Amino acid sequence: MSSPDAPQNLPSPHYFNAEPEVASARRTIEVSLADGTFSIQTDTGVFSHGRVDAGTKVLLMEAPALPTTGTFLDLGCGAGPMAMTMARRSPQSSVWAIDVNERARQLTRDNATSLLLTNVNVTGPDDVPPELLFDVIWSNPPIKAGKKELHDLLTRWLGRLTPAGVAVLVVNKNLGSDSLAKWLGDLGWNVKRISSRQGYRVLLVRRG
Repeated sequence: MSSPDAPQNLPSPHYFNAEPEVASARRTIEVSLADGTFSIQTDTGVFSHGRVDAGTKVLLMEAPALPTTGTFLDLGCGAGPMAMTMARRSPQSSVWAIDVNERARQLTRDNATSLLLTNVNVTGPDDVPPELLFDVIWSNPPIKAGKKELHDLLTRWLGRLTPAGVAVLVVNKNLGSDSLAKWLGDLGWNVKRISSRQGYRVLLVRRG
């Protein structure tokens, strides 16, 4: 997913920009999961245009069951496939979807409206209420944003987990999933690999 905190002067990819420079060209895709299929719109200038990213699909298939209620976060929502899945699976929850990319945020709003999901809140990272904590965080974090940006992003948002909260991260094993898990462990987080599939690791992160 695109990073909600990625610097806006990165040379690439353009979906890290707050305002993508490429022209909009929406395309509807299907998100097919074991518990149902739904349609969302994607767009140019937003992560994974025209498809569900392979890592995101792995997370959606492998993530542990969600609580029936609580406050959830889709960190770097893109077009919102994670947020839509959270909201559909736990309709009594409050799902927050954040992204630095305004086009991504509008897509997620429109997709939630189209799917009649009233429990999705879409906003920029700096507009999340500072007192808000999350019971669950799902993210396909922006490895290509750079190590410092990635570490800053995860430090900021994992710190907003509730005491019993969990984060589920999906990372390509060839892009440093094991080193990221070690870095989190060195910081005191409890990190468990819960799946390895199609070249991706799914990591479950809890407070130590």
